[in-house]
Amino acid sequence: MTKPLALIKEHASNPKLWVVIGVTVAGIVVLAETRRRRRKAMLMNREDFGAFVERFQILPFPQPPPPAAKQSLSGLTFAIKDIFDVKGYVTGFGNPDWRRTHDVAEKMGMVVTALLKNGATCVGKTVMDELGMGITGENMHYGTPINPQMPSFVPGGSSSGSAVAVAAELVDFAVGTDTIGCIRIPAAFCGIFGFRPSHGTVSMIGTIPNSQSLDTIGWLARDPSVLHRVGYALLQLNNVETRRARRLIFADDLFQLSKVPKHKSEYVISKAIGNLSGYQPPKHINLDQYIASNVPSLKGFRGESTNLENGTSTLKALSSVMVSLQRCEFKTNHEEWVKSVKPKLAPDVSNHVVAAINTKQENVKTLYKIRTETQACVQSLLKDDGMLVIPTVADPPFRLNAKKGYPAEAHDRALIPSSIASMSACCQVTVPLGKHDGCPISVSFISYHGADKFLLDTVLDMYTSLQEQVEIVSNSAPLPYTNGNMDASELLKEKGNAAFKGKQWNKAANYYTEAIKLNGKNATYYCNRAAAYLELGCFQQAEEDCSKAISLDKKNVKAYLRRGTARESLVRYQEAARDFESALVLEPHNKVASLAERRLRKLMS
Repeated sequence: MTKPLALIKEHASNPKLWVVIGVTVAGIVVLAETRRRRRKAMLMNREDFGAFVERFQILPFPQPPPPAAKQSLSGLTFAIKDIFDVKGYVTGFGNPDWRRTHDVAEKMGMVVTALLKNGATCVGKTVMDELGMGITGENMHYGTPINPQMPSFVPGGSSSGSAVAVAAELVDFAVGTDTIGCIRIPAAFCGIFGFRPSHGTVSMIGTIPNSQSLDTIGWLARDPSVLHRVGYALLQLNNVETRRARRLIFADDLFQLSKVPKHKSEYVISKAIGNLSGYQPPKHINLDQYIASNVPSLKGFRGESTNLENGTSTLKALSSVMVSLQRCEFKTNHEEWVKSVKPKLAPDVSNHVVAAINTKQENVKTLYKIRTETQACVQSLLKDDGMLVIPTVADPPFRLNAKKGYPAEAHDRALIPSSIASMSACCQVTVPLGKHDGCPISVSFISYHGADKFLLDTVLDMYTSLQEQVEIVSNSAPLPYTNGNMDASELLKEKGNAAFKGKQWNKAANYYTEAIKLNGKNATYYCNRAAAYLELGCFQQAEEDCSKAISLDKKNVKAYLRRGTARESLVRYQEAARDFESALVLEPHNKVASLAERRLRKLMS
């Protein structure tokens, strides 16, 4: 036994000893918490949240004279990923050795020019995963940008600095590239909007390629209207409104893969579109099975793929094909530079690059065939009015500087949702939906190739309604049971109960009404709404609700008591007395019913 333990044992009966131990432990806890808060404050105060590689200002092109329309992005500021050419600056590709071995750009990248022409001001280049070969957003050379939503967690990549610059309100929007999720994942982790357009619709001239079959230009914003304006500028869309029905298809298996409860994702969207016109009732699909049946060339890859999650083996195979395709094309683009320069790379990036350089390219034709089949498969599912709804990521972000690094399984899970749009060439938008357990949560809408305007317009159309539903979910009292399997109507009932306890009678009645819309066969919902109506003095409505509850459940004592109270208030004493008598038959010792019956008999006599 050690000396301290021996002393404790010897003086265990001395109360002063335990006071000293308690104070010591408390002091340690307080010190640890103080250090944690100090570290968080230091992170948050770091200049520009570490989002920028370099700052500069490039003013927009002059506004054309009247009668020309005002530039659509006038007054907005933006940042660009360190993958785009800016005349007079070296494009760094996230790595000092790349910057050292390349010359200053002689021309402006097409996307940067388009934004300047539309009136936006560029304020700098942002940090990215080295060579675009990561999804965490960490960079050992320039530092990892700080996720403003969760400072101790990764921001997601590879367009990490662009996402952070937007989330930290340093710019109005930012531009990056998306190959295997490089816009969508950081958008989800930082709680902002991200848009990956249809493949090939925005020029990649003046952008360093990673994998041409997968690369797209993408943009990020905090506000859906800004996302919309940038999209219209880059895609050169017109404002002519084309009304079209919208059909939402939920990928149930991907929502099962996600760790976010359904009432914070699927239900919020279903409820939001229920309040809007032009939307068909949502449908559901097992996407894994659908792709397995419609992408025959994937069969061989399914055999090689581990069954990461029950029911997603085909989607896992699709994501592995996506990674293989990226590696093949990265090798074609950059093998010579990697072998000649031997750049210093972070361990995880080095692993990805080595795997790419060593990849065999015998099956590249099969990879392209799978991509073609996937595009046809998704096009057949969505047609010209459909949108696939999926969780953007399966898991929340992981902690910075994790000793064990990013687990391979987590990496694979992150790429499963991303593979659908990347391999089908479709457009996808990431939409923030508040938080769960302190982490930003989001969903994504995917539409067919070329439906970018349709998708941008849809987000703008539904976002206000989405926000309202997110508020309903977020502002309610903690629920006793929210493991994700809770029925949506039960969730609303619990919210109504919480509002009732807080004496928010109108709010409670509204929640119960929503629950009834989802499930009109539950007597409790009517009975609870009747209680709220009684508090509001709506006695007729209360009576009607109680009568409905009793028709559904003849033994509902509360319904008889509340209907009796409503009828008494409406000066219908005999009917009220019969209700209280019925309650006493069911519960002979019910004091409320007994007192009410006696009171009414006196009134009637």
